[in-house]
Amino acid sequence: MPKWPNGIFSAQMIEQLLDEKSVHIERPLDDDQIQPASLDMRLGEKAFRVRSSFLPGPNNTVKDRIRELMLHEIDLKEGAVLERGCVYLVPLLESMNLPSDISASANPKSSTGRLDIFTRVICDYARQFDQVEKGYSGPLYLEVSPRTFPILARTGSRLTQVRFRKGDTRLNIEEHKKLHAEQTLVFDPNVEVGRGVSLSIDLLGQGRDGLVGFRSKHHTAVVDVDKKDALDVLDFWEPLYSRGRDELILDPDEFYILVSRESVHVPPDFAAEMMPFDHTVGEFRVHYAGFFDPGFGHDAAGGTGSRAVLEVRSHEVPFMLDHGQTIGRLIYERMAKRPKLLYGSDLGSNYQAQSLKLSKHFRPFSTN
Repeated sequence: MPKWPNGIFSAQMIEQLLDEKSVHIERPLDDDQIQPASLDMRLGEKAFRVRSSFLPGPNNTVKDRIRELMLHEIDLKEGAVLERGCVYLVPLLESMNLPSDISASANPKSSTGRLDIFTRVICDYARQFDQVEKGYSGPLYLEVSPRTFPILARTGSRLTQVRFRKGDTRLNIEEHKKLHAEQTLVFDPNVEVGRGVSLSIDLLGQGRDGLVGFRSKHHTAVVDVDKKDALDVLDFWEPLYSRGRDELILDPDEFYILVSRESVHVPPDFAAEMMPFDHTVGEFRVHYAGFFDPGFGHDAAGGTGSRAVLEVRSHEVPFMLDHGQTIGRLIYERMAKRPKLLYGSDLGSNYQAQSLKLSKHFRPFSTN
């Protein structure tokens, strides 16, 4: 048993977990399944439509709960449409047999969040979503609930990713400030750095002919989650433009893709996570927390700062955003080892050096 260093596990350490069967796979890995600081997780051969979301609790397996709540079973081997507003449980092709000092946490992949597909990993006996406790041994399931578009998914589709960690990995206030002073986490002298990096909203659209975001359309066609550059933006999204007022009213139950005013940077020896909700900044939430890999926005990896794309929903009431209003927070974490390859040019990553960008499923959108 190796002596694992404290921190977020890098790609080479994840490979070691796989070699030692701490992560078990039912079929060979995809070529790009291991990311710089995470492992993509793949859908298994069937999905269960269930009446409601649930947590199994300390006395139940997920399979027990599925038997109680299942409406019907769906074969994913040839692909199947998962309808918006429904809840599905899908056994994953990966399972865990973690060492006693290693835990894991899951998050939707960037493209999953930008399609408004709500996903959460569930373990046997779990009391919380997206958390795999130290020493857990057993299967993993993914709760999938498309909120805006119906999706076509199949065995092997990758909607979520998992990070492995040992020890306390998050930076404290002074460590965030020190790292920013040394390596510039955010390219704006007016941004607060302390309890993470505060991000604000861009509602000017400068350099984009006034384009500030997109609002999803209703009653669209199906999105195949495994096909890149396949869809026309205007069939699924309404572009939103600045009209000189530098504000946007979020309508309840509508889904928006917006972008941060600031460009951010994740140095190679660190990772970051967007916190999904902060009740102190308004009646809305950045809908999905997101992992930011080592090298995001890093100059040597083709970034020189990258904007954070934000998936946003209002709560029960309409809420007005102003340009520059705080909308989220990035928390930085230490890597246990620097990854061999960084997010960006090393991997041909989809969202390096991004500004406002929809998911990879859509063809490039011109503002002209």
